[in-house]
Parts: sequence; structure tokens; C-alpha cells
Amino acid sequence: MESAENNGHPPVGRFAPSPTGRMHLGNVFTAVISWLSVRKAGGTWILRIEDLDPQRSRHEYARTLEDDLLWLGLTWDEGGVDDKGPNDPYSQSRRGDIYARYLEKLRRTGLTYPCTCTRADIMATQAPHQSDGRIIYQGTCRPKGFPDCGKTEIPDVRHATRLYVPDEDICFTDRVFGPQRCNLTEECGDFVLQRADGAWAYQLAVVVDDALMGVTEIVRGSDLLLSAAQQLYLYRLLGFRPPTYAHLPLICNERMQRLSKRDSSLSMEELRKIYSPEEIIGRVGFMASLLPEMRPCGLDELTEMFDWNKIPCRTGITAV
Repeated sequence: MESAENNGHPPVGRFAPSPTGRMHLGNVFTAVISWLSVRKAGGTWILRIEDLDPQRSRHEYARTLEDDLLWLGLTWDEGGVDDKGPNDPYSQSRRGDIYARYLEKLRRTGLTYPCTCTRADIMATQAPHQSDGRIIYQGTCRPKGFPDCGKTEIPDVRHATRLYVPDEDICFTDRVFGPQRCNLTEECGDFVLQRADGAWAYQLAVVVDDALMGVTEIVRGSDLLLSAAQQLYLYRLLGFRPPTYAHLPLICNERMQRLSKRDSSLSMEELRKIYSPEEIIGRVGFMASLLPEMRPCGLDELTEMFDWNKIPCRTGITAV
């Protein structure tokens, strides 16, 4: 399948944060690198609000997130809370009807099936995959003989909808980590498209949104590298042209643990009290190996210096 980088047009990138709290330096790192890549190539940058989790997402967090981006100088061409652009809505919580249409399209392939397993069931019966704690679903609810079993009966009890994956390698080239190969059966397993409570799964929502919004370049943390294989499989089933991927090193604390919203000292709330926008941008430029030393730097200057070949091919970088 030909990737979208070959279409000869300026790239369309996106930053897609979850409004569950204040951004931290790791979120800023991803946003800045994505913005620099698109701006240097004369492309379009979209701000999408990934508020699929109704319990944790808050409208006020999304507004604060926008304020932090604008304070840094990271302007967007489409999206945001106010749905600027032709592909509205840009908040995932309001795109459920769209996801439902594409779930139905996947059902018509004959590759989906209902799953009544709870997370506790899966955790109790499966061993963690390798050393990272991932659980690979072993097909407990997969119908016998699937996927050649014809129409699957839908149970009356609460159930998730899973997508069958074949014993197949998905190959792609990441702009930071280089050639990748992932076996869907061994490393992913049949994955959820819609949860038992009706919530939409990240894998389906992100593929549908990126495809319909014309995103050609995805920049995100290395913790999502494995997700690329599942998403490329969905791109193929739905007939979408896939984007290019660039997975960045995660920004970590002094214990080399990835930053979270609990690392309040590196949240934008605290960073804005201490540093200017140019100091934070320079900090990002240094961590990304775009600057030889840490110094204040404007976005225009850093855009001129931007080069994907300089981004370190590492899973994590200690925050400086």
C-alpha cells in the first residue's frame, strides 16, 4: 500500500492531545516537533481534541491546552475547540456517528465478532507479552472456524466488538526508528473497535479521523509504535491511503520514567511561571538534537534548523 508521503503535496500533520489535565514537557515536545516538520514543508497543522474518555476529559482542559499552545506560538490551521476548518467536528466525543458508519463497514468484511470477555478475564488467563506488560488477546470469543464462518451471531449480553487479525507481518518505515516489522497475531492479537460500554476504541477513531481529515504525517511518542501496525491494517481494510509515521523518544523524569500529568514540576502550569516561550522552545530543540546547546530559541529559527535526521533514535530522553 502506497503511503501518503508520495502524493507530491505539502504534508498535513496533527497534534491530538487528550484534555485530561495540563500539558507537560513531553506533550510540548511532540507538539513542537510535529509543528516544525509541517511548517518547514509549508503544510497544514491540525489540532484535534481526543476526548473519547468522558470520565476524564474536560472542556476547560481543552481551552487551557489551546492557551498553552498559543503562548508557545504553536498556531493551528484547522481544528481546536471551535472547530475551525472543513472537517468539523474536531472533538472525538462528537464524532460517534462517523465511527459507527465505519464500524459497520468493517462488520461487512466478516472480520469482526462480539467479545464478552472482561479486562479481568483477560488479565487472569493470559501472560504478559514479553517484558512490557502487554496482554495479547488469544481469541477466547472468536467463533470457531473464524473468519470463514459466515454471519456471526450477536449475543444479547453486553459485549465489545473485536477485529480479527491474520497471522501476517505488517511492515513500514518509521522516520525516526527506521524499518519496522510487526506480526499482527503474535504482537497485537484481535483488538477492540468498540468497548462493551459503547465507547469507541482509540485504534478505530484515530484511523478514521486521520483519514477523513487528510492527515499524511503522524508524529507521536514511541510508546505508540506498535499501534502503527494495527492502524495500517485498518487503513487497508477501510480502503484509506496510509500516512507516514514518526515516533519520537519519550521525555522521561530523572528515574527514566515517562512523564505523566503527575509530574507537576514539568507541567505547563509550572513551566510558564519560570520560563519564557523561547526558553521552552530552545529546551525542546536541545532535547531533539536540533540545537548544540540549550538556549532560548524562537520557532522561526528552529524551523530553519529542523531536520528529521537529527532526531535521536531512542525510546526515551531525560528531561533537561
